[in-house]
Amino acid sequence: MDRFILPISGGESGGIAAGGDGAHAADDGELLDAYSRAVVGAVEEVGPAVVNIEVQIAPTTRRGGPPRRRAGGSGSGFLIAPDGLALTNSHVVHGAVRMDVTLRDGRRMEATLVGDDPDTDLAVIRLHGAEFPHARLGDSAALKPGQLVIAIGNPLGFQTTVTAGVVSALGRSLRARTGRLMDDIIQTDAALNPGNSGGPLVNFRGEVVGVNTAVILPAQGLCFALPVNTARFVASRLVRDGRIRRGWLGVGGQNVDLVRRVVRAEALETKTGVLVLHLEPGSPAERAGLEPNDIIVGLGGEAVRHVDDLHRLLTERRIGEPTELLVIRQWKRQTLEITPTESPASRAD
Repeated sequence: MDRFILPISGGESGGIAAGGDGAHAADDGELLDAYSRAVVGAVEEVGPAVVNIEVQIAPTTRRGGPPRRRAGGSGSGFLIAPDGLALTNSHVVHGAVRMDVTLRDGRRMEATLVGDDPDTDLAVIRLHGAEFPHARLGDSAALKPGQLVIAIGNPLGFQTTVTAGVVSALGRSLRARTGRLMDDIIQTDAALNPGNSGGPLVNFRGEVVGVNTAVILPAQGLCFALPVNTARFVASRLVRDGRIRRGWLGVGGQNVDLVRRVVRAEALETKTGVLVLHLEPGSPAERAGLEPNDIIVGLGGEAVRHVDDLHRLLTERRIGEPTELLVIRQWKRQTLEITPTESPASRAD
């Protein structure tokens, strides 16, 4: 029988060196030690600020039947200020009638909701007390693919669980449970499981760079986090207003392709747009003279290629501001003036 011998770097030709390269082994050991120290240091820095959140959801009544029992769930969060403010995912606390939070030191207390934004899957809660351990927020814009990151959370009830990996990709898009598209999502292979939602994604300096939010099942290594720069902005608005204010036009529409000759004839920046199917009575769109079958291709001087572009452009700063709306009507471009109002969803209690 023929015997195949694999060449081993550093060994003798046709065999394996018994001792190997001691210098290389020492170098590898030092690298592993450095990696371990980085992970341990980051966990020691952020771990005390990570909390376990247990929620109770109000029961719903089925038509013709008795009310269902009060449901429960759990997730993770992390303190961002010494006065007890903590970040988590909206889907962890949305609709909760009671939230009980457990800190790593064993303290357990009830928390209250400061604000909730399902469109970005972020929420802020408050623990009542003072001098809480809190995490430092980093800069998610400085992340690079391949960078070491650490996820800390409470998967399946196992408190302060640590997993490590790398930034797999940046700039991903992910749908919130409301259907709105979330941009600039961080993809990581740091293992996440149910219960990790709302926990921090941390760099080796112990700075929070993301808020863990989702996994794709049954795939392995496809995990996602919201960038901390987005979380910082959303948290500041939730603390200030209790909600995120967004612009609203009152339009129901769908993405469509534009006829090629119309794109050329009207010198459009886009080959697609949003076909208007429905106008809310009394809405800004109706008042501006928008009509069913118009195709929206621009807002405020920026191209609108699909419905997600409208969502992205309708920010707080456009509320109450007259804005140019570019549409295609009967194959000709027209410019309307529209004044977005605050979204009824963001006004809702």
